[in-house]
Amino acid sequence: MSSGSEEKSASFPGELARELRQFTGLSATFFRAASARAGMTVTDMQVIDMLDSAGPTTAGQLADLTGLTTGAITGMLNRLEEAGLVRRERDPNDGRRVIVRLVPDKEEMHKVGSIFDSPGKAWSEIASHYDEEQLALLLEFLKRSSKIYRKEIIRLREAPESEGGMYSAPLEDLETARLVVSSPVSRLTARAGASRGNLYQASFEGPVPDVKVRDGIVTIRYPRRIWALTGEKRAAEVKLNSTIPWQIEIQGGAAEIIAELGGLNLTGLEIKGGLGMSRVELPVPSGVVPIRISGGALEISVRRPAGVAARVHLKGWASTFIFDDQTFSNMGNDVRLQSAGYEATAPYYDIEVASSVSMVTITSR
Repeated sequence: MSSGSEEKSASFPGELARELRQFTGLSATFFRAASARAGMTVTDMQVIDMLDSAGPTTAGQLADLTGLTTGAITGMLNRLEEAGLVRRERDPNDGRRVIVRLVPDKEEMHKVGSIFDSPGKAWSEIASHYDEEQLALLLEFLKRSSKIYRKEIIRLREAPESEGGMYSAPLEDLETARLVVSSPVSRLTARAGASRGNLYQASFEGPVPDVKVRDGIVTIRYPRRIWALTGEKRAAEVKLNSTIPWQIEIQGGAAEIIAELGGLNLTGLEIKGGLGMSRVELPVPSGVVPIRISGGALEISVRRPAGVAARVHLKGWASTFIFDDQTFSNMGNDVRLQSAGYEATAPYYDIEVASSVSMVTITSR
């Protein structure tokens, strides 16, 4: 092989990659122009095109293909269904699944179809210049390329943004959220206060954990190592958007937990695993809010706003147990208490402690 042929062969993959990027960019530009002509949003047009090319599809699959959250895709489908462009049906083989299909006889659908007619005819004309073997190769290449993009869409959706060491994700149109810390930490601080438009903001000291966000669930997970023996410091501070309800789950234990949740719309809190010190400042509840703490601990402190009632179930054992103005020693074995003014029909905290603890303090502030 001559040096000229070698250079041409070496440059071919790079040229192919450039053409693919240009093709992808032009495709995106085409969808923007097509959606403007049809009077739709780009994502509306994408969903209609997907349903037209792939046939009836579940809402979850559409969310994965478009990169939207399930909440966002639901809002879009509501809008398209009101316009009469799509309809949703229960899957006859699985009642839990919803199938989305086009309504082909709508005038708007004919308008959209005419926009895609021209490039469709051009594609058919190009394909006529290749034999079956070449077309099969092209088809295989395109299928593999689509698979790569699907993986990248999911990766970009789940990976958090990081700027200057601060991780975050957009709030979008989420109506509820959940924070899950699924591995041991040295110190965890959680509070309300994410900046406007962000679902959450987090910063870390020491090793950076794996942070994923999907459908309003923020998951923080450190690598599985015996961190207490290695002396590895794992400190995380998480700020949560206070405009939507949150459920918080802390699993795997922590040397120190500080949960300053005043101003947060809290729907539930669960702390599992061995604890050193846990200090929880609760917000004003909007209903009956369960608080569940389990695993051995040195000290647990739970404070609620003044005037907020609480019902307490001590399933474990406490050397010192303080509940409002009452102090008990060596208390345990299925003890149930309730605060003054407790009413089953009014908002209150339902607190369960299933731990062996040196000191438990549950008071109002």
